Amino acid sequence: MENRLICICGPTASGKTALSVALAKVRNTEILSADSMQIYRGMDIGTAKPSLEERQGIRHHLIDIREPGESFSVAQYVELADSCAQALLAQGKIPIVVGGTGLYMDALIECSVFSGEETDPRIRERFRQLAAEQGNEAVHKVLCTVDPESAQRLHPNNLKRVIRALEVYYQTGMTIGMLNAQNRRPESKYEAYKIGLCPVSRSILYERIERRVEQMLCSGLLDETAALLAAGKLNGTAAQAIGYKELIPFLEGRDSLENCAALLKQHTRNYAKRQLTWLGRDPNIHWLRYEEGTELAALLQDSTVFLQACGV
Repeated sequence: MENRLICICGPTASGKTALSVALAKVRNTEILSADSMQIYRGMDIGTAKPSLEERQGIRHHLIDIREPGESFSVAQYVELADSCAQALLAQGKIPIVVGGTGLYMDALIECSVFSGEETDPRIRERFRQLAAEQGNEAVHKVLCTVDPESAQRLHPNNLKRVIRALEVYYQTGMTIGMLNAQNRRPESKYEAYKIGLCPVSRSILYERIERRVEQMLCSGLLDETAALLAAGKLNGTAAQAIGYKELIPFLEGRDSLENCAALLKQHTRNYAKRQLTWLGRDPNIHWLRYEEGTELAALLQDSTVFLQACGV
């Protein structure tokens, strides 16, 4: 079978999980997660990891494959996801890739990313020291001057990736985007049929985000955060996950739950904006923009019509 992927993308809380599961059931296939935080075990509620009930018997790959605190790179993701995709294609199944980490999805489609094995610890330490002395914003400001594209994509508090982008620039003289373009395959490895899912208005999306955060809190997000914190697992990349760091001040008695929940909602809205900015650069996405109350069956039908028109 040709190297083909069906990709379901969109901002957080847009309904990607429900649509991907419904589509996988119809097409008798499996799902590859493209979410940089759902890879971590024990980080379930805060990452909106689909429960066994939500998966409805559909096998999901690349979920729960690392312990919080373990490092995990884009290159590692591509290696694992490509292997899974090839195994499914060999069975005559077209994998469905779903998730909110656009970098992961794009890297899998192209199967060519800068591994970043060559690093200069002196550069890294220089910017870590700057962050310690002047704050994360100071490091992000440097990135704005040398690589504005990456700066727009990366939040100042995502210090690890901000510093990584600076390392690449000062080691190679090129931005990450330029370097990846240089190292890119002549053609993408996979032909991807991309379906974007998003409400017709930001207000509907934000209402969905509000409801999701409230549901997470009702479902035990505080207990999950407390357990991860007590076990010393909220560090490394996992520490950047929205949904956990915002609740720590409450758990440590430094702020009210109301304030922490409001901050969590704000950070989730900001994340959704960044996701839409990333996806907005891709003209190949077929967008399904829905009104509040739209039935899943209608979105599934629209997706099926689109894929049939593509000959998939």
